[in-house]
Amino acid sequence: MKNLIIGFLLCFTVLACDSNAIYKHFIDFKDTNWYIKDVPSFTFEVADETIPYDIYVLVRNASQYPYNNLYMTRFIYGPDNKLINKRLEQVILFEPKTGKPKGKGLGDIYDSKVISSRAYRFPKKGKYTIKFQQYMRQDPLPFVMSIGLSVEKPLPPKQ
Repeated sequence: MKNLIIGFLLCFTVLACDSNAIYKHFIDFKDTNWYIKDVPSFTFEVADETIPYDIYVLVRNASQYPYNNLYMTRFIYGPDNKLINKRLEQVILFEPKTGKPKGKGLGDIYDSKVISSRAYRFPKKGKYTIKFQQYMRQDPLPFVMSIGLSVEKPLPPKQ
């Protein structure tokens, strides 16, 4: 149990250091099971529609997760609550050949940060909502602890 707590704190610290994020949040699943009926929702403000944003999916899972990937559907709703984008996402959590976790972690808990859309342009200022629904054949999907979203201003190119 002590290792589990240390793992959570380490993962939280590692992922909390994004100074270019305009929004970052996790939603935890009860008993580390993601049911199809559970659709995490994230609402955030876009103050400048003239710049592109990078959208990241954040996944916290245990090493016992039974697959190497995770399929989910991403929905983006505009300020008028109308659906403006829907897309199937695949997040690779473990190397298919070796089984090595792709995320960062400690013990048997891993955090993955995977690009969902690079340089996404929101059409206007206002509040946007992004939702994720798991799209796997198993319901519930075990050993998924939480899903998160990070919306970030792109970093300037390296010189």
